[in-house]
This record gives sequence, structure tokens and C-alpha cells, in this order.
Amino acid sequence: FVGYITAGDPDLAHTERRVLELEQAGVDVVELGVPFSDPLADGPTNQAAAERALAAGTTFAGILETVRRIRAKSDIPLVLFSYLNPLVAQGFEHACREAYDAGVDGFLLVDLSREEARPFQRSMREAGLDPIVLVTPTSTDERIRRIVRNGRGFVYCVSREGVTGAQETLAGRAEELVRRTRGVTRLPVALGFGISSPEQAAEVGRFADAVVVGSALVQRFHESADDPQRHEETLKWIKDMVVAVKAGDSHDG
Repeated sequence: FVGYITAGDPDLAHTERRVLELEQAGVDVVELGVPFSDPLADGPTNQAAAERALAAGTTFAGILETVRRIRAKSDIPLVLFSYLNPLVAQGFEHACREAYDAGVDGFLLVDLSREEARPFQRSMREAGLDPIVLVTPTSTDERIRRIVRNGRGFVYCVSREGVTGAQETLAGRAEELVRRTRGVTRLPVALGFGISSPEQAAEVGRFADAVVVGSALVQRFHESADDPQRHEETLKWIKDMVVAVKAGDSHDG
């Protein structure tokens, strides 16, 4: 189970606590979203979270300091989910080294195309980071083969066209995309975008190696931020999602 939250929403102190809560709930990997002013791949929920994080003064340096504090208490794998601009603004190689030194395990760069990826992926690998690659339902088999060739850690399959956001049903081609991807890589294959219920999580767990939940998690944390009872309900919901994923883990491969 891979859980996504936006770093700095509503502030970095909450981010640290939430990562530890996610780990306690059974989450296996946490994606920390680096807030960006123009998040083209994100729907309204994650856009709002990025706006709140930026308004709170979240910076790349602040995120890495938060990672260091988390690392003093936890070894849970941490991936930075980011657009390219915030990292290039730091000096990309410098950002890679600083992230690795802080305890980040990999980068998932949502707007890095395969055609432009090679020098950035080389910098990540040289720094000790896993380049997490993405494939989409519109990717051809040959393009998927080329994309995954330079990936490490896991492959992130985007379940549908469009932006992030909770959906009531899974996209029809999601299972086919996972199957096509697994045919050309030995890396674990995760599916994300739109998964918002234990039932959907269990369905995805049946055919994918990992399930990514983002917008639904971000929204529930936001709505329960000032209500201890609702926060406990959110943590129970996360545990139910994790259980559903592990229960659905019956695929071959």
C-alpha cells in the first residue's frame, strides 16, 4: 500500500506526524508531494492541498528537514512526488544529493517525459535515488518497454487519462495496463489515480503489486484536521484500505 500526502499541508509538523501515523496504519511506502504552483496533473483536491502548503511557507529545504526528523524515528520508504520545476530550481543534481542525504529513497517526477528523462535519471541514480517511472493507458507496448528500462524501485501505472482525484469506479483499462507493464519489467507494478474505497483497493490488489491512494487520503486528512474523532475515523479508514489491499493480493507473478 502506497499512501500519498502533500508535504506541508497544512504544515510540515503535521506532515511528520501523518507519515508516522500512516506507517502505524500499515502503509508500506509514503509519497510526499512537493507543492508546486502549477500542478497540471492534479485535480482539485491535490491542487488545494498544494495551495495550502505553499501558503504555509513550505519549501524544498523544509521538506528535507522534515524527512530528516522522520528518519530519526522511521525507516519507511519515502518517495518525493514532484514536478520538475521545483527541483531544477534547486539545481537538479544538488537537489538529488540533498534529498538522498536527508533520507529520501526516490523521486517520482510526474511531468518528466521519456525523451528528456535520461540525464535526470542518471543524476538520481548517481545520488543513490530510485527514479520511479510512470506509464499511462495511452502508452504503447513499445513505449512502456522504453520507459521502464531506466526505472528503479517500482513502476507507477496511471489508471486513467486525466488528473488525480477520487473516482467511484476504476477505469476499464487499468488491469490491462498493469498486465502490459508487467510483461516488460521485473519491477513491482503499482496502480494509482482515482482509488478511493476499500472495495476498489481490494480489486486493484488482486492484479497489481501495489495500490496508490492519494486524493482520497489528502481530503480525509484535511477534513479531519481539527476534529480528533474524525481523525481517528480517518486512521481506521486507512487501516481498512490497507487490509483490503493485502487481502486482494492474490495475483500471480
